[in-house]
Amino acid sequence: MTHRVGFVVFDGVTMLDVSGPSEVLHQAGRLAPPYELVLVSPGGGTVATSTGLTLADTVPAARAGAFDTVVVAGGDRLAEQPIEQDLPAAVRALAAGAPRVASVCTGAFVLAEAGLLDGRRATTHWRRAADLARRFPRVRVEPDAIHVRDGRYVTSAGISAGIDLALALVEDDHGAGVAREVARELVVFLQRPGGQSQFSTALATPPARGDLLRTLVAAVLADPAADHSLPAMAAAAAVSPRHLARLFRAELGTTPARWVERVRLDRAQQLLLDGHSVTSAAELSGLGSDETLRRAFARHLGTTPTHYRRRFATTRP
Repeated sequence: MTHRVGFVVFDGVTMLDVSGPSEVLHQAGRLAPPYELVLVSPGGGTVATSTGLTLADTVPAARAGAFDTVVVAGGDRLAEQPIEQDLPAAVRALAAGAPRVASVCTGAFVLAEAGLLDGRRATTHWRRAADLARRFPRVRVEPDAIHVRDGRYVTSAGISAGIDLALALVEDDHGAGVAREVARELVVFLQRPGGQSQFSTALATPPARGDLLRTLVAAVLADPAADHSLPAMAAAAAVSPRHLARLFRAELGTTPARWVERVRLDRAQQLLLDGHSVTSAAELSGLGSDETLRRAFARHLGTTPTHYRRRFATTRP
Protein backbone atom coordinates (compact mmCIF):
# COMPACT_ATOMS: atom_id res chain seq x y z
CA MET A 1 0.00 0.00 0.00
CA THR A 2 1.37 3.41 -1.01
CA HIS A 3 2.17 5.83 1.81
CA ARG A 4 1.28 9.38 0.76
CA VAL A 5 3.66 12.14 1.91
CA GLY A 6 3.02 15.85 1.40
CA PHE A 7 6.00 18.23 1.49
CA VAL A 8 4.83 21.74 2.35
CA VAL A 9 6.95 24.31 0.47
CA PHE A 10 6.88 28.08 -0.03
CA ASP A 11 8.94 30.87 -1.61
CA GLY A 12 12.34 30.92 0.06
CA VAL A 13 12.26 27.25 1.12
CA THR A 14 15.63 25.55 1.65
CA MET A 15 16.14 23.07 -1.18
CA LEU A 16 17.91 20.41 0.91
CA ASP A 17 15.05 20.42 3.42
CA VAL A 18 12.94 18.99 0.61
CA SER A 19 15.40 17.04 -1.55
CA GLY A 20 17.19 15.26 1.33
CA PRO A 21 14.14 13.64 2.95
CA SER A 22 12.58 13.04 -0.49
CA GLU A 23 15.60 11.03 -1.62
CA VAL A 24 15.53 8.95 1.57
CA LEU A 25 11.87 8.08 0.98
CA HIS A 26 12.49 7.41 -2.72
CA GLN A 27 15.32 5.00 -1.91
CA ALA A 28 13.18 3.28 0.72
CA GLY A 29 10.51 2.75 -1.93
CA ARG A 30 12.94 0.57 -3.87
CA LEU A 31 13.12 -1.86 -0.93
CA ALA A 32 9.60 -1.64 0.49
CA PRO A 33 6.14 -0.37 -0.53
CA PRO A 34 6.74 2.99 -2.22
CA TYR A 35 5.98 6.47 -0.95
CA GLU A 36 3.94 8.86 -3.07
CA LEU A 37 5.67 12.24 -2.74
CA VAL A 38 3.63 15.40 -3.35
CA LEU A 39 4.83 19.01 -3.26
CA VAL A 40 2.20 21.22 -1.62
CA SER A 41 2.10 25.01 -1.23
CA PRO A 42 -0.62 27.34 0.05
CA GLY A 43 -1.56 28.58 -3.41
CA GLY A 44 -0.05 25.97 -5.72
CA GLY A 45 2.08 26.60 -8.81
CA THR A 46 5.79 27.35 -8.94
CA VAL A 47 7.80 28.00 -5.78
CA ALA A 48 11.23 29.67 -5.75
CA THR A 49 13.73 28.07 -3.37
CA SER A 50 16.40 30.01 -1.47
CA THR A 51 18.98 28.99 -4.09
CA GLY A 52 16.98 30.55 -6.92
CA LEU A 53 16.06 27.16 -8.36
CA THR A 54 12.32 26.52 -8.63
CA LEU A 55 9.92 23.75 -7.67
CA ALA A 56 7.26 23.54 -10.36
CA ASP A 57 3.65 22.39 -10.29
CA THR A 58 3.11 22.35 -6.54
CA VAL A 59 -0.42 21.36 -5.55
CA PRO A 60 -2.62 23.92 -3.76
CA ALA A 61 -3.13 22.86 -0.16
CA ALA A 62 -6.90 23.10 -0.50
CA ARG A 63 -6.86 20.49 -3.30
CA ALA A 64 -4.05 18.25 -2.04
CA GLY A 65 -6.22 15.64 -0.35
CA ALA A 66 -5.27 13.51 2.63
CA PHE A 67 -1.74 12.48 3.56
CA ASP A 68 -0.29 9.78 5.76
CA THR A 69 2.61 12.11 6.59
CA VAL A 70 2.93 15.88 6.26
CA VAL A 71 6.48 17.31 6.20
CA VAL A 72 6.95 21.07 6.57
CA ALA A 73 10.26 22.21 5.08
CA GLY A 74 12.22 25.16 6.47
CA GLY A 75 13.63 28.44 5.24
CA ASP A 76 15.57 31.26 6.90
CA ARG A 77 12.77 33.78 6.54
CA LEU A 78 10.48 31.74 8.81
CA ALA A 79 12.72 32.63 11.76
CA GLU A 80 13.55 36.16 10.61
CA GLN A 81 10.19 37.56 9.49
CA PRO A 82 6.51 37.26 10.42
CA ILE A 83 5.00 34.19 8.80
CA GLU A 84 2.16 34.96 6.40
CA GLN A 85 -0.96 33.31 7.80
CA ASP A 86 -1.87 31.28 4.72
CA LEU A 87 1.11 29.00 5.44
CA PRO A 88 0.25 27.90 9.02
CA ALA A 89 -3.43 27.79 8.00
CA ALA A 90 -2.59 25.38 5.18
CA VAL A 91 -0.44 23.24 7.49
CA ARG A 92 -3.16 23.19 10.16
CA ALA A 93 -5.68 21.90 7.62
CA LEU A 94 -3.30 19.30 6.17
CA ALA A 95 -2.24 18.11 9.62
CA ALA A 96 -5.82 17.67 10.83
CA GLY A 97 -6.20 14.34 9.05
CA ALA A 98 -2.57 13.16 8.98
CA PRO A 99 -1.40 10.39 11.36
CA ARG A 100 2.10 11.89 11.30
CA VAL A 101 3.33 15.49 11.01
CA ALA A 102 6.99 16.45 10.70
CA SER A 103 9.15 19.50 10.17
CA VAL A 104 12.69 20.06 8.96
CA CYS A 105 14.83 22.85 10.42
CA THR A 106 12.83 26.11 10.74
CA GLY A 107 9.70 24.35 9.51
CA ALA A 108 9.08 23.98 13.26
CA PHE A 109 8.26 27.71 13.31
CA VAL A 110 5.29 27.01 11.02
CA LEU A 111 4.05 24.15 13.20
CA ALA A 112 4.43 26.39 16.25
CA GLU A 113 2.66 29.31 14.54
CA ALA A 114 -0.19 26.92 13.72
CA GLY A 115 -0.44 26.03 17.43
CA LEU A 116 0.43 22.39 16.79
CA LEU A 117 3.45 22.29 19.09
CA ASP A 118 1.87 23.90 22.16
CA GLY A 119 2.91 21.90 25.23
CA ARG A 120 5.10 19.63 23.10
CA ARG A 121 8.83 18.95 22.83
CA ALA A 122 10.44 20.10 19.58
CA THR A 123 13.73 21.07 18.00
CA THR A 124 15.03 23.19 15.13
CA HIS A 125 18.36 24.43 13.79
CA TRP A 126 20.72 25.15 16.70
CA ARG A 127 21.11 28.75 15.55
CA ARG A 128 17.33 29.27 15.70
CA ALA A 129 16.48 27.32 18.86
CA ALA A 130 16.54 30.35 21.17
CA ASP A 131 14.33 32.29 18.71
CA LEU A 132 11.82 29.43 18.60
CA ALA A 133 11.68 29.27 22.41
CA ARG A 134 11.29 33.05 22.71
CA ARG A 135 8.57 33.41 20.07
CA PHE A 136 6.64 30.34 21.19
CA PRO A 137 7.07 29.93 24.96
CA ARG A 138 4.55 27.07 25.08
CA VAL A 139 6.90 24.90 23.00
CA ARG A 140 9.49 22.90 24.97
CA VAL A 141 12.54 23.42 22.75
CA GLU A 142 15.39 20.88 22.87
CA PRO A 143 18.28 22.65 21.12
CA ASP A 144 20.75 19.73 21.11
CA ALA A 145 18.50 17.09 19.56
CA ILE A 146 18.90 15.92 15.94
CA HIS A 147 15.21 15.06 15.89
CA VAL A 148 12.48 14.98 18.52
CA ARG A 149 9.32 12.87 18.57
CA ASP A 150 6.30 13.91 20.64
CA GLY A 151 3.15 12.00 19.82
CA ARG A 152 2.43 12.22 16.11
CA TYR A 153 4.77 15.19 15.69
CA VAL A 154 8.43 14.80 14.71
CA THR A 155 10.72 17.83 14.37
CA SER A 156 14.32 17.87 13.20
CA ALA A 157 17.41 20.02 13.53
CA GLY A 158 18.87 22.07 10.70
CA ILE A 159 18.92 21.29 7.00
CA SER A 160 20.80 17.98 6.53
CA ALA A 161 19.13 16.66 9.70
CA GLY A 162 16.05 16.22 7.52
CA ILE A 163 17.82 13.12 6.21
CA ASP A 164 18.13 11.79 9.78
CA LEU A 165 14.44 12.52 10.34
CA ALA A 166 13.41 10.73 7.14
CA LEU A 167 15.49 7.68 8.07
CA ALA A 168 13.66 7.58 11.41
CA LEU A 169 10.32 7.72 9.56
CA VAL A 170 11.41 4.88 7.28
CA GLU A 171 12.40 2.80 10.30
CA ASP A 172 8.96 3.45 11.81
CA ASP A 173 7.28 2.30 8.61
CA HIS A 174 9.51 -0.56 7.42
CA GLY A 175 11.92 -1.47 10.19
CA ALA A 176 15.57 -0.82 10.96
CA GLY A 177 16.80 -3.12 8.18
CA VAL A 178 15.29 -1.01 5.40
CA ALA A 179 16.42 2.23 7.04
CA ARG A 180 19.94 0.83 7.39
CA GLU A 181 20.10 -0.12 3.70
CA VAL A 182 18.94 3.36 2.69
CA ALA A 183 21.60 4.94 4.93
CA ARG A 184 24.26 2.75 3.33
CA GLU A 185 23.07 3.69 -0.14
CA LEU A 186 23.19 7.40 0.68
CA VAL A 187 26.54 7.04 2.55
CA VAL A 188 25.22 8.61 5.77
CA PHE A 189 24.97 7.52 9.40
CA LEU A 190 21.79 5.69 10.38
CA GLN A 191 22.23 7.55 13.66
CA ARG A 192 24.87 10.26 13.62
CA PRO A 193 27.22 10.52 16.62
CA GLY A 194 26.50 13.33 19.07
CA GLY A 195 23.86 16.05 19.06
CA GLN A 196 23.76 19.29 17.11
CA SER A 197 25.48 21.27 19.89
CA GLN A 198 28.79 20.12 18.44
CA PHE A 199 28.04 22.39 15.44
CA SER A 200 27.14 25.41 17.55
CA THR A 201 29.19 27.97 19.43
CA ALA A 202 29.04 29.55 22.85
CA LEU A 203 29.20 32.97 21.19
CA ALA A 204 25.63 32.39 20.04
CA THR A 205 24.39 33.21 23.56
CA PRO A 206 22.31 36.41 23.74
CA PRO A 207 24.29 39.60 24.49
CA ALA A 208 24.24 40.96 28.02
CA ARG A 209 21.97 43.96 28.43
CA GLY A 210 23.83 45.85 31.16
CA ASP A 211 27.23 47.54 30.96
CA LEU A 212 28.57 45.64 33.96
CA LEU A 213 27.93 42.19 32.52
CA ARG A 214 28.93 43.24 28.99
CA THR A 215 32.35 44.30 30.29
CA LEU A 216 32.76 41.09 32.26
CA VAL A 217 31.69 38.92 29.30
CA ALA A 218 34.18 40.67 27.04
CA ALA A 219 36.98 39.98 29.54
CA VAL A 220 36.13 36.27 29.69
CA LEU A 221 35.93 35.96 25.91
CA ALA A 222 39.29 37.74 25.55
CA ASP A 223 41.08 35.38 27.96
CA PRO A 224 39.06 32.25 28.84
CA ALA A 225 42.02 30.64 30.64
CA ALA A 226 42.27 33.36 33.31
CA ASP A 227 40.74 33.05 36.77
CA HIS A 228 37.00 33.38 36.16
CA SER A 229 35.70 31.80 39.33
CA LEU A 230 32.59 33.41 40.75
CA PRO A 231 34.52 35.24 43.54
CA ALA A 232 37.13 36.52 41.07
CA MET A 233 34.52 37.80 38.60
CA ALA A 234 32.46 39.36 41.38
CA ALA A 235 35.55 41.18 42.69
CA ALA A 236 36.39 42.43 39.18
CA ALA A 237 32.84 43.75 38.77
CA ALA A 238 32.77 45.17 42.32
CA VAL A 239 29.54 43.35 43.21
CA SER A 240 28.73 40.45 45.50
CA PRO A 241 28.88 36.88 44.13
CA ARG A 242 25.14 36.51 44.80
CA HIS A 243 24.33 39.68 42.84
CA LEU A 244 26.53 38.58 39.94
CA ALA A 245 24.82 35.19 39.84
CA ARG A 246 21.44 36.97 39.67
CA LEU A 247 22.67 39.11 36.75
CA PHE A 248 23.83 36.04 34.81
CA ARG A 249 20.51 34.32 35.35
CA ALA A 250 18.48 37.39 34.37
CA GLU A 251 20.51 38.45 31.31
CA LEU A 252 22.08 35.24 29.99
CA GLY A 253 19.71 32.62 31.37
CA THR A 254 22.45 30.54 32.99
CA THR A 255 24.91 30.47 35.87
CA PRO A 256 28.38 32.08 35.77
CA ALA A 257 30.10 28.69 36.06
CA ARG A 258 28.10 27.10 33.24
CA TRP A 259 28.63 30.09 30.96
CA VAL A 260 32.39 30.21 31.58
CA GLU A 261 32.67 26.46 30.97
CA ARG A 262 30.82 26.82 27.65
CA VAL A 263 33.11 29.66 26.55
CA ARG A 264 36.16 27.61 27.49
CA LEU A 265 34.76 24.64 25.61
CA ASP A 266 34.23 26.83 22.55
CA ARG A 267 37.88 27.93 22.75
CA ALA A 268 39.03 24.33 23.21
CA GLN A 269 37.07 23.30 20.10
CA GLN A 270 38.87 25.95 18.04
CA LEU A 271 42.27 25.01 19.49
CA LEU A 272 41.71 21.36 18.52
CA LEU A 273 40.80 22.39 14.98
CA ASP A 274 43.94 24.56 14.85
CA GLY A 275 46.09 21.48 15.52
CA HIS A 276 46.62 21.57 19.29
CA SER A 277 46.74 18.34 21.26
CA VAL A 278 44.00 17.49 23.76
CA THR A 279 46.32 18.39 26.62
CA SER A 280 47.29 21.73 25.07
CA ALA A 281 43.67 22.60 24.27
CA ALA A 282 42.66 21.83 27.85
CA GLU A 283 45.38 24.05 29.30
CA LEU A 284 45.05 27.00 26.91
CA SER A 285 41.25 27.08 27.12
CA GLY A 286 41.24 27.16 30.91
CA LEU A 287 39.56 23.77 31.31
CA GLY A 288 42.80 22.53 32.85
CA SER A 289 43.13 18.79 32.41
CA ASP A 290 42.45 16.22 29.72
CA GLU A 291 39.79 14.61 31.89
CA THR A 292 37.98 17.92 32.52
CA LEU A 293 37.99 18.59 28.77
CA ARG A 294 36.62 15.13 28.01
CA ARG A 295 33.85 15.54 30.58
CA ALA A 296 32.89 18.94 29.12
CA PHE A 297 32.78 17.47 25.60
CA ALA A 298 30.60 14.59 26.77
CA ARG A 299 28.25 16.85 28.75
CA HIS A 300 27.75 19.57 26.14
CA LEU A 301 28.50 17.94 22.78
CA GLY A 302 27.87 14.23 23.26
CA THR A 303 31.24 13.27 21.78
CA THR A 304 34.96 13.18 22.64
CA PRO A 305 37.69 15.73 21.78
CA THR A 306 39.41 13.20 19.50
CA HIS A 307 36.25 12.31 17.59
CA TYR A 308 35.30 15.97 17.29
CA ARG A 309 38.67 16.83 15.72
CA ARG A 310 38.43 13.92 13.28
CA ARG A 311 35.00 15.01 12.07
CA PHE A 312 35.54 18.77 11.85
CA ALA A 313 39.22 19.52 11.30
CA THR A 314 39.45 18.67 7.59
CA THR A 315 37.67 16.97 4.68
CA ARG A 316 40.77 14.81 4.12
CA PRO A 317 41.01 11.32 5.63
